Amino acid sequence: MSVLGRSESTCRNYGQHVASMALHFGKLPTELDVEQVQEYLFLLQKRSKTPSQTYFKHCVYGLRFLLKSEGLPYEYLHLPSIKHDKKLPTVLSKEEVWRLLQHCQLLKHKILIGLMYGCGLRCMEVRSVRLQDLDFDREQLKVVQGKGKKDRYVPLSKHLIRGLKTYIEAEKPKTYLFNGQPQGIAGGDFDSRYSQRGVQWAVKQASKAAGITKEVCVHTLRHTFATHLLEDGLDIITLKNLLGHENIETTMDYLHIAQLDTIKAFSPLDTLFAKCSTK
Repeated sequence: MSVLGRSESTCRNYGQHVASMALHFGKLPTELDVEQVQEYLFLLQKRSKTPSQTYFKHCVYGLRFLLKSEGLPYEYLHLPSIKHDKKLPTVLSKEEVWRLLQHCQLLKHKILIGLMYGCGLRCMEVRSVRLQDLDFDREQLKVVQGKGKKDRYVPLSKHLIRGLKTYIEAEKPKTYLFNGQPQGIAGGDFDSRYSQRGVQWAVKQASKAAGITKEVCVHTLRHTFATHLLEDGLDIITLKNLLGHENIETTMDYLHIAQLDTIKAFSPLDTLFAKCSTK
């Protein structure tokens, strides 16, 4: 899985699901008959509390990868196909982003949210920013080994650079820009980066304090970055490169959200009032 470029969290997720199924039956999933597999997946589907049935889907994906690694077809375990829900992401207005930044209690959280919105970073990418990745002279941030194991450069706002310099002077980070609590084995190495849960908590707290009623998560800031850049006139190819997308089709989804001047949608009530209210 690592050689194929899967992330650490994906490896862990798939491994846990395959292991859970093996422990449930006391044998490897590839040794089960079709009825046992269907029974287990049915139980997972009923147990899953989320509308998207994330736990169920990850189990199927884990089993698919197991079969692939064993050179077996998906039909070997009669695995179901997974339908992908086509949902448009939540996007904040510029006023809401401003309120979000103003309601951060800690400078660390303001810089964190500023980087995710200002540079379009994923959660893992913002956690992995090192001091050596910041180029204040060229006003750029190097995103090292983002999704798909690719590096890319994104521009740094002058406003963000001022905040970064203040934060670095105050917090004096050593390697990673955002440090967390040591979480390793005693006496061994540990990942000193700010935790994923810490990043999520910071965004949720700021959103709540700002009185934003939309469902805001870490990735909302990346969606908002992309949408605002399109609305500010950036071309779709440049946006694709800034986001680190492999396919242009993924970036094109933001055209359905952005309110572009040339194709900006409007309500017929606007023209109705403009035409008839003066009569």
